[in-house]
Order: sequence, then structure tokens, then C-alpha cells
Amino acid sequence: MITQKMKYALKALMVLGDERATTGGALRIEDIALRSGAPKRFLEHILLDIRNAGIIASTRGRSGGYVLIKDPRQVSVPELLRLIDGPIAPLPCLSRKAYQRCDDCEDEASCRIRRVFAEVFWSYLVLIESLTLEDMLRHAPVAEQVLGQPVAVPDTTL
Repeated sequence: MITQKMKYALKALMVLGDERATTGGALRIEDIALRSGAPKRFLEHILLDIRNAGIIASTRGRSGGYVLIKDPRQVSVPELLRLIDGPIAPLPCLSRKAYQRCDDCEDEASCRIRRVFAEVFWSYLVLIESLTLEDMLRHAPVAEQVLGQPVAVPDTTL
């Protein structure tokens, strides 16, 4: 499961993505918090991490705020997951970016737990590695299949 922190990050980025598609202007953190339903005190830290990753920018002043500077098609959801939540592998010995040998494992090659979770994780990676912020902003067909009902996606085209 993704953490609440990650949900707040995604909600904030979707708000900034929608704003980019409509006015292109910057949003104050209070406005992002209000539109996303995320608490302002958590957003301050989350947006700082996302800004440091080069996805958003912040400006000071009266017309300042946060703006999405990266094209939503270029904002990788799995990279964001790793940034906010850390490694996404179910076992440390399967992580691509934070590999660690399991303390209790004598032989990775014959570890049945590793083998089974490697197959599950591979399937997950195949799906998630292509997911971008653009997908979250514009598409809902898979969600409709999973949830069994139409999912409202805001139309930001003029």
C-alpha cells in the first residue's frame, strides 16, 4: 500500500497538473491544501521534496506559489513513490535502487520466498513503471473496471 504521505503528494501534483492545464499559474500552498484535501503542515514537507526533485518550482511574493514545471507525461509515478515512500520492492533483496541482502538468507539463488515475490514484483513493475502523472490526470478506464463504476475525471480542456 502507498502511504498517506504519497497520497497527499499525488493529490497535490494532480491539483498542480490541473492548474497547469487551465491557467498555468502558481498556487499558494493554502490553495493546494484546500483543493487536494491534504493538511497544509504535511504539504510543506512533501512539496519541498518534490521541488528538490525538479518536478515543481516555487516562487515567493504576492503572485508566488507552486507550479508544475515538468510535463505530466515526464513525471514518473514509480520514481515519485521511491522519492516519497522509499524502495517499492517487497523484499530488500529485490530492490533495484536500494538492494540489500536479507540478513536471514543463506542462498538467494535457492530462496523460494525471493523467487515467488520476484514474480509478483515483476508483474507489478511491468504495470507501474509506465505510469505517469498524465495517466492520473486524464485516464480512468482501468479504474472503472476495478471499481465497477464510472470514475469522474475532470475535463480540463477548453
